Amino acid sequence: MARTNAISLLSAESTPATLEEIYGLVIENVQKSTLSTALKSQMYTGNPAAGSVEFKRFVNSSSKAYGTARTAGKGDKVTAPPTTVNLSTHKEIVEEVAKFDIDTFGVADIMRRRADNHVLSMSAELDRAFFTEANTSGTAFTPARGVTDIQNIVESMIQTLETTKNDYVDGVDRSMMDLVLTPAKYGELRLYLDTQSNPNVDTAAEEFGLYHGVRVYSCTRMPADGSNITNALLMVRGAIAQPVVVNQYGAPEKIPLSNDYAVSLFYDYGTKALTSDLIYKWVTTV
Repeated sequence: MARTNAISLLSAESTPATLEEIYGLVIENVQKSTLSTALKSQMYTGNPAAGSVEFKRFVNSSSKAYGTARTAGKGDKVTAPPTTVNLSTHKEIVEEVAKFDIDTFGVADIMRRRADNHVLSMSAELDRAFFTEANTSGTAFTPARGVTDIQNIVESMIQTLETTKNDYVDGVDRSMMDLVLTPAKYGELRLYLDTQSNPNVDTAAEEFGLYHGVRVYSCTRMPADGSNITNALLMVRGAIAQPVVVNQYGAPEKIPLSNDYAVSLFYDYGTKALTSDLIYKWVTTV
């Protein structure tokens, strides 16, 4: 049976709807496959499609003697310095598809075949940008002299963040923290748990979820700068912003002076630390 030719495929009424469906699956799968999506702040105002959004961090309130406001005739002003995050990183995935493949598989099937790979590319880009920003903005944590066991290093790191005090926080609850480890360090901590008689951890499961009340993740996209290896990043949830705008898939376009077509995906994002004081990094040199 003769297949519909490429031009007919591109103009078919069902194509836009199919591409929109595939686009939706790409966005959904990127959100599922990026660790950064779960960790980043979503508390912004503005429309990311406009090119920038704004985040606010409120200064802690302070208790004063009864009658202070009445005497002064006013209360304390709520202070919330704004942080603007620009979506200044522009990325594209543009690939050429042979007319033969379009004729053979159809537009929808071609896009579905490439969508999975687009998800992987976007996920890697966003995660690496997120953790690079955490590594750049975070405060270096150094284990105490003689402390080499992973369980002691991690607990000390957690306590360092837990006891942070400044104008914005008066200590940090462990339930607000996320600990991201390289696979090697995650494995060390997991092996330690496996040696304990009652670790409350399913040794057959891939993840153990919590360690001393803190969420723990293994990540293959941690920063590595030559001989400097980031073993761990500890932060409060929402410490980093990363708004993302992904353009809708368009129908494949004919490449001039060619019998091929281009399929493309364009997206913009910005990454910025909002609470650098609540990000710690454990870096070693090899």
